[in-house]
Amino acid sequence: MNTDIQAYHDELSEDDKAVADLLYTEICKALPKAEHKIWHRHPVWFLDGNPITGYHKLKGCMRLLFWSGQSFDELGLAPEGKFKAAEARYTDVSEVNTKDLKRWLKKSKEIQWDYKNIVKRKGQLERLK
Repeated sequence: MNTDIQAYHDELSEDDKAVADLLYTEICKALPKAEHKIWHRHPVWFLDGNPITGYHKLKGCMRLLFWSGQSFDELGLAPEGKFKAAEARYTDVSEVNTKDLKRWLKKSKEIQWDYKNIVKRKGQLERLK
């Protein structure tokens, strides 16, 4: 784990850190070629500079976000924001269904919207894959 992400995890409560540690491990296994770093103050994974997934602490839960998640057509992911993102929220590590998570991570590689160029396109998203 890189030092910035480790520092992020170290600031979490014990319960939130357990969730974050599991998410980190599963995401790294599923996306071994993805760059991952702290972006906008939380851990995010990128493929070819495009944000794919990440997680962060919200009041009362940990939120897992998939930037293209609304296109996955998956139960367990709720729409987030005005673009194509979807989220899952966890208050305990026992709530993380790793079978679902692995399936979502597989789809995150296959289904991508081009967030990398959203500013250049003045808020318009184009499907990459």
